[in-house]
Amino acid sequence: MRNDSRLSRMLHVLLHMARHDGPMTSDAIARMLGTNPVVVRRTMAGLRDAGYVRSERGHGGGWGIAADLETVSLLDVHRAVGGSRIFAIGNEHSNPNCAVEKVVNAAVEDALRDAEALLVARLGVVSLAELARGFEVHCAQADSVAPK
Repeated sequence: MRNDSRLSRMLHVLLHMARHDGPMTSDAIARMLGTNPVVVRRTMAGLRDAGYVRSERGHGGGWGIAADLETVSLLDVHRAVGGSRIFAIGNEHSNPNCAVEKVVNAAVEDALRDAEALLVARLGVVSLAELARGFEVHCAQADSVAPK
């Protein structure tokens, strides 16, 4: 089963956009992600609709940050890009009268509900600004060890 990587890919894009002077085109973003510009536009549209990015058409246009990074959480981005359920693990419901299935499903559902609540809470408190600061630290460290 493929992982849904929209959240991590869009966080990647947003951090580059925050550090980039001027708008970034769908083509440039697509090259960075190794995907098609149409996929980029479709995914970025959710971020635009949520007010996190803006888009300008034409020569010199592209995508740019439209929100304060301090106010946008990872959970906000997940929701804006149409993220699927946090976990793709599911239960079997082929025989709802089976006692074993009922016990197994109850145990799995409880564990998933608890895990999802923890993950959603954590994603909700981490801001894009926090990620951007971490990105800047890594860039500064890389610059300090680069040969001159």
